[in-house]
Amino acid sequence: MIKTKTCQNCKTKFAIEPEDFKFYEKIGVPAPTFCPECRLQRRLAFRNEMSLHKRKCDATGKNVISIYNPKSPHKVYDHKYWWSDKWDTLEYGQDYNFNKPFFEQFKKLFLRVPQIAILTDDSAVNSDYCNSTIYAKDCYLVSMSAWVENSFYSNRITYCKDSLDLYITDKSELCYECLYCFDSYKLFFSSHCHSCVESYFLYDCRHCQNCFGCANLRHKKYHIFNEPYSKEEYFRKLKEFNLDSYKNLIKQKQNCQEIYKKAIHRFAQITKSVNSIGNELKNTKNCFYAFDIKNGEDCKFINWGGYGVKDVYDSGPGFGGIAELLYEVVDTGLEGAKSFFTLVSWHNHNVQYCIQCHSSSNLFACIGLRHKQYCILNKQYTKEQYNELVPIIIEHMNKIP
Repeated sequence: MIKTKTCQNCKTKFAIEPEDFKFYEKIGVPAPTFCPECRLQRRLAFRNEMSLHKRKCDATGKNVISIYNPKSPHKVYDHKYWWSDKWDTLEYGQDYNFNKPFFEQFKKLFLRVPQIAILTDDSAVNSDYCNSTIYAKDCYLVSMSAWVENSFYSNRITYCKDSLDLYITDKSELCYECLYCFDSYKLFFSSHCHSCVESYFLYDCRHCQNCFGCANLRHKKYHIFNEPYSKEEYFRKLKEFNLDSYKNLIKQKQNCQEIYKKAIHRFAQITKSVNSIGNELKNTKNCFYAFDIKNGEDCKFINWGGYGVKDVYDSGPGFGGIAELLYEVVDTGLEGAKSFFTLVSWHNHNVQYCIQCHSSSNLFACIGLRHKQYCILNKQYTKEQYNELVPIIIEHMNKIP
């Protein structure tokens, strides 16, 4: 049956449904004490996507671009140095103290272990001003993105190339000032479009080519303000607009706003999805209160992620990439499973309360570990010691919340 609880933070009431309890039981965690909105705010509090600072690398002394300001209490290492083998995060390991609360000890470790200057993987090339990115090459001021090349001033884009000023755009090239556009080429000043080519100022168009100022079109060519033209007439009219002039460009932007106002607007952008509630959903099944999700199944209270995820609750922004059993995570996944309460951790299995841990398994309350297993507070244990100690620590956490 549905259970109603009062949020420990904002004091409003929220419901926990039977399927929610099944998920919490499946992963072995207690039911939440915060409402969904407060849980989201708590995750976002750990998220700095676009505020960058110049400061010194604590290892090399050279200037670096970092998400940590110079007054931050954290030690910060340059991106390349952090990913190198020149230092060992196990040196910061500490014993668990049953006389102190868990989070007090975790905070101590968090302040001791050096943090990476910007949250990028070790494959980044010439992308020093990009944050929360993976597989980025020749990019500038791009954040929360993956598989991008020669792109600038964009947020939450994937598989994009030679583009600027994009937001949540996927598999597109030579595009400018687009949001929620996918599989497009030379698309400009447009939103919510799919598979459009060499077009301007489109809204909610699909498979259109050489169109200008149009909305709700499907499989069309040579249209201006939703009116058909011949090929010759279209290019002649386009030349008359003289978009090389900034003044004329602004004028056309204003004209296209009228087209947008008269367009038909869907109640939600949900495509090829079954039994799902939210917005900007594609190829999802049994996803609820989900936003900006692609290829997800059996998920709830999630935003910005997907690409093959299953059984995920209270996660995002940033999660997925063939991952399952995620709970309360941010920027976590990439072929991983059973990650709970983690931040920027990829390719892991069975990790809890971890920050910047990668390609590891069986970690509890660790920071900055790579290719490790059976560690607690960055201290190495045997498999038997780890499996014996973790349940005792969790019991201690329940007694001293």
